[in-house]
Amino acid sequence: MTAPTDRGPAPVGPSAPAGPADGMTATCVFAVRRGGDPGSLAGRSGHTGGGPLRLLPLAGSLRAVVQSVPAADFTQEALRRRLSDPVALERCARGHHDVVVAAAADGPVVPLPLATLFTDDRRAAEALDHQRQLFLGTLDRLAGRAEWSVKVHLGRSAGTAPAPAASRTAGTARAAAPGAGAAYLSRVRGRERDRQSWQDAALHVAQRVHDTAAALAVAAVRRRPHGPEVTGRDRHQVLNAAFLVDDARSAELATAVHALRGSFTGLEVHIDVTGPWVPYSFTGGVHP
Repeated sequence: MTAPTDRGPAPVGPSAPAGPADGMTATCVFAVRRGGDPGSLAGRSGHTGGGPLRLLPLAGSLRAVVQSVPAADFTQEALRRRLSDPVALERCARGHHDVVVAAAADGPVVPLPLATLFTDDRRAAEALDHQRQLFLGTLDRLAGRAEWSVKVHLGRSAGTAPAPAASRTAGTARAAAPGAGAAYLSRVRGRERDRQSWQDAALHVAQRVHDTAAALAVAAVRRRPHGPEVTGRDRHQVLNAAFLVDDARSAELATAVHALRGSFTGLEVHIDVTGPWVPYSFTGGVHP
């Protein structure tokens, strides 16, 4: 989230509006697209307290999906408070996403980062026009394509977790008995081999699913897998990836990936394929 700017990350200067009583606003930009029907934005409210959503003309055929918002609600201090409040941040993020999805209903869009703000429409247009060629190239690349998410989880097995404390204590006691040392070390090495084998298998599963999806996509982004605080302690995420896929091949991708579910003997493999989504993951480099 960024405070209103002329062009770039600098906050509003001293002459910028600071209080709700003066009724001054900033311009929030949600996305950039070619042309479009303003009617597709009907029923979407954007940020709380803001005006109606509208299309701001840019150079050529480009249009920015914008909303006038109370400037006082988007100062650096106000944004810091919002970032520190999970409920307020989620509400803001959901509102932003809903607008982007509506804008993409009848054509590709380039979503902009959450709370991309400028002091007024003129400054917004100047900054966006500065990246006109980048927007055009990205829109060409996204036309007729959507983002699909592929996540792979493995069921937790005994080989992935450290030995329980009670077992380690018992093993230590046995190791103290005559002749037990070698047997104890053998068990330790065996557990380590099991963990290594499981990790190797997890890498193999992740790579095979990724390669299968990537072969049917025009681009792929592989992210860091989520930890147990997101997936739950009974599931281990080994792949968290997004793929840019031609609309004509989306069903083929889903079928090919789902067909792998029974291909990994001895492993509890869960594969989730979701989409189509607005291709947030494939618009890198657009930062007004």
